[in-house]
Amino acid sequence: MSPKIKMLKYACYTANLTMSVVGNLSPVLFLTFRSLYGISYSLLGLLVLVNFVTQLTIDLIFSFFSHRFNIPKTVKAIPVIAACGFLVYALWPFVFPNSVYVGLVTGTIIFSFASGLNEVLISPVIATIPADDPDREMSKLHSVYAWGVVAVVAISTLFLLAFGNQNWQWLVFIFTLVPIVSAVMFFKTEIPQMETPERASGAVKMLKNSGVWLCVSAIFLGGAAECTMAQWCSGYIEKALGISKVWGDLLGVAMFALTLGLGRTLYAKRGKNIERVLTLGAVGATVCYIIAAVSSISWVGLAACAFTGFCVSMLWPGNLVVASSRFTQGGGIYLRLNGGRR
Repeated sequence: MSPKIKMLKYACYTANLTMSVVGNLSPVLFLTFRSLYGISYSLLGLLVLVNFVTQLTIDLIFSFFSHRFNIPKTVKAIPVIAACGFLVYALWPFVFPNSVYVGLVTGTIIFSFASGLNEVLISPVIATIPADDPDREMSKLHSVYAWGVVAVVAISTLFLLAFGNQNWQWLVFIFTLVPIVSAVMFFKTEIPQMETPERASGAVKMLKNSGVWLCVSAIFLGGAAECTMAQWCSGYIEKALGISKVWGDLLGVAMFALTLGLGRTLYAKRGKNIERVLTLGAVGATVCYIIAAVSSISWVGLAACAFTGFCVSMLWPGNLVVASSRFTQGGGIYLRLNGGRR
């Protein structure tokens, strides 16, 4: 593998590390925002919704209008946009101290925009790199996200413990280095050209297929099962189980991410029979959610939160694999589902 191809691969990995920050930085800071600025739980939850809706909107726009994008330039712009979002997120309270929440929402929209593009384009870029087993390479890419979550949670928890909640902006500045490194790597390499349709008619025709909607629903629900536990685990562990934030984050959120990464790494190394993996994962995640909801024993709820990560690890990337093997047309949607393989 040539040095430029290796750099492209590592650039994609750091792009997925940026997604780890996008998806998990705010939840780790929820209680910090509540204590420092008095932001209600409903408004904090709205940040999660803004993040999710922005990413979903970008996914849908790109699915229908991918032919209007310059793919290589768009890929290179992703980490730049993410870095701008993090800077707005962190700097707004300094510049406009009376409207902190507006800054949090604005920054969230910007870096979620980048994350939405990342979801659509980084997998296809990885898929253009020759590999003996493309599905396992895709699992490796998604496992990087999970290990990134472990790092985000551990670094955030230890930083806030050492330097205090009032210095949370400096934590965001530190994480801004991740997309900056990714941007430098992307600009030093070449992004392969990927075919997109000249118009969206193929995607429209594909949307009339009920099987496509079944796969989209499975991807949506699999992602939701992962995001819900990942983003609310910290607050749930501290408030509902009575465990301190430090231990709740390290033993709950970090263990969730650790088992998430373990599941994806195991599939990348030895994975097969993805349909069975998805079935067992869905059943296991359901059981874990029920246990976490009804258990009055702290360590049992904590274990359920952590093991949920292993159960959901392959739900949405696995459904992408299933969808890519069953649908071979559909423009930007095909590019999304098929991981860019031609």
